[in-house]
Amino acid sequence: MAGNKVTAEEALAFHMEPTPGKFEITATVPMTTQRDLSLAYSPGVAVPCEAIAENPELAYDYTNKGNLVAVISNGTAVLGLGNLGALGSKPVMEGKAVLFKRFADVNSIDIELDTEDPDEFCNAVKLMGPTFGGINLEDIKAPECFIIEQRLKEEMDIPVFHDDQHGTAVICAAGLINALHISGKKIEDVKIVLNGAGAAGIACIELLKAMGARHDHCIVCDTKGVIYQGRTEGMNQWKSAHAVKTELRSLEDAMKDADVFLGVSVKGAVTPEMVESMADNPVIFAMANPDPEITPEAAHEVRMDAIVATGRSDYPNQVNNVLGFPYLFRGALDIHARAINDEMKIACAHALANLAREDVPDEVALAYGKSLSFGRDYIIPTPFDPRLIHRIPTAVAKAGMDTGVARRPIIDMEAYELSLKSRMDPTASILTGINARARAAQARMIFAEGDDPRVLRAAVMYQRAGFGKALVIGRIEDVKAKLTETGLADAVRELEVVNAANTTHLDQYKTHLYDRLKRRGFDIQDVHRLAARDRHVFSALMLAHGHGDGLVTGATRKSSHILDRINHVFDADINSKAAGITALIHKGRIVFIADTLVHEWPDEEDLADIATQAAVVARNMGLEPRVAFVSFSTFGYPVSERAEKMHQAPRVLDARGVDFEYEGEMTVDVALNTQAQASYPFSRLTGPANILVVPARHSASISVKLMQEMGGATVIGPILAGVDGSIQICSSGSTANDILNMAVLAACKVG
Repeated sequence: MAGNKVTAEEALAFHMEPTPGKFEITATVPMTTQRDLSLAYSPGVAVPCEAIAENPELAYDYTNKGNLVAVISNGTAVLGLGNLGALGSKPVMEGKAVLFKRFADVNSIDIELDTEDPDEFCNAVKLMGPTFGGINLEDIKAPECFIIEQRLKEEMDIPVFHDDQHGTAVICAAGLINALHISGKKIEDVKIVLNGAGAAGIACIELLKAMGARHDHCIVCDTKGVIYQGRTEGMNQWKSAHAVKTELRSLEDAMKDADVFLGVSVKGAVTPEMVESMADNPVIFAMANPDPEITPEAAHEVRMDAIVATGRSDYPNQVNNVLGFPYLFRGALDIHARAINDEMKIACAHALANLAREDVPDEVALAYGKSLSFGRDYIIPTPFDPRLIHRIPTAVAKAGMDTGVARRPIIDMEAYELSLKSRMDPTASILTGINARARAAQARMIFAEGDDPRVLRAAVMYQRAGFGKALVIGRIEDVKAKLTETGLADAVRELEVVNAANTTHLDQYKTHLYDRLKRRGFDIQDVHRLAARDRHVFSALMLAHGHGDGLVTGATRKSSHILDRINHVFDADINSKAAGITALIHKGRIVFIADTLVHEWPDEEDLADIATQAAVVARNMGLEPRVAFVSFSTFGYPVSERAEKMHQAPRVLDARGVDFEYEGEMTVDVALNTQAQASYPFSRLTGPANILVVPARHSASISVKLMQEMGGATVIGPILAGVDGSIQICSSGSTANDILNMAVLAACKVG
């Protein structure tokens, strides 16, 4: 992806840490007691085995078949890398498997078959049919991919879908529906030119014809020019099916007066002159990756009326397969479909097109850092639109039921749609949105500890990921040596290394610091030592003077020491409104714990301040805050002097008239569990709390570390909130990726 460069070292480390590969298998049932084992395996397992043998349809009830897709390849056409072989394709297939899980909660396993023989391939896949609810074919070269898919569709009674073909076709069709709507044209009237007669190109043109495009209005081109009736060179049966009677011979000829261009070919295949020769309001889908047939800038330079889409995320209107295949399979699996047919693909395309015409949710606009509305630069939904999971599968499932491929039709579609909403992991879109906002902000990020290899790796990652400029505090010789040790010697030319010796602002910094500290027992020499020799103070001074937009520190010293140093420059102590908010992410749920950094033993006024700061953080991360003041008691029982301040804090917020939900005091289960909440119908919380304000810093620390070590929660923070500058303090045990995440939060100014 442009603007999101990764190094070979980063890519290899990502696939190796924390364990090799990209996913693992976990049990969904308890496996702790002898009884559990007896039910999961022998003798208990015999009961569902016999039931399925008698009625095969029960496999969908008693096994994971109904939510399990195989991603299968022989590695003969891996991305743009060519024939890497079965084993060489495995990282891509694992990646596809995790995309299924991430976007549609479909379990998926990758299978790499070491054969280029279509018969052997088909026989292997067919024999595995009982295991899976669907088959996703991937990265198989043409024309074998056509042969394999067609045969498997005929021989298997579960959906078989070659995403390289049909995934692109579906998203292309969705975009074209809206592009033609905007340009006031109908699909049956337009002249369509396709360049690229491989798997994706053939699938695109076939789907558009199924939607009403006329055969004689569709001109298909390959490397040898127009595919016309009577041509013999470079032909096969799939190309011949789209040959037309025409005198046109070249792409340039075909483009004259064309309404639509579809490209799944190579960079630069289309010239500005070709675009200029097209009809009014031309539609150009230049989908070659990573570089399109013509860039949007080049197309618009000659035709401002053009509607342009590409396969790239850094241009508007991205034709991205992830908008299609997860949701097509989700809908197909949920009706226990025998196949994914054209009607289901067309339903998917229309659902996507309709979604793009609706108002875009605030969280999507927040994630992308800009407002999005239907028009020439927004004809296809974004991949992180939270509505996709419940809108697209319902349309697909309905089309499957209407066309008779559903084994088990859905009776209550409204209930089905609600169940789909609950499948979506909200934290994934939140974190993705934060990354998108950070990339849009282009913040100059100060990394205070330039002598630590983890910090330097994070700084390099920050800059190479396109988030903004990394400013590293340290001595150039030390930074260079550390980068060399970590295999990033070339990065020293990319980073800006700053220190007291090479800045022109040191006197300005010292004057500012002396004015703050002169009545706190610090003399001029003390101030000089702090500003010139303490990197945390120096970094904070840089931030205070606008010489950076955010600050990340804490990897090499305890957070209390860091906070003390920052407090010399910014108000960040118990006398301020500052608070530390830690995010816990676990099993698709995000909960904030506050305060984990500043207040040792807050009183009720402090607790109200902490709740307010936590609400700001939650909103800045795209969540509507629901605050619970937690204790070992619930609404006054059992009575305890220790719990009194937790009882009083909500009353402080009552007097302040804040604009977020809050309630307390209550135990953690009442705060987080809707069933426990049902016993307290008078509670002001409308759902589970997502912010837990705890009685003291020690209880916050215990809660976070217990969840991290025993529960396996992902910890982000503490996020420093309520300070004038955007400062984030890492833990001393942070990895380079943890430090990068904190830099991204600082860039988004979530505090």
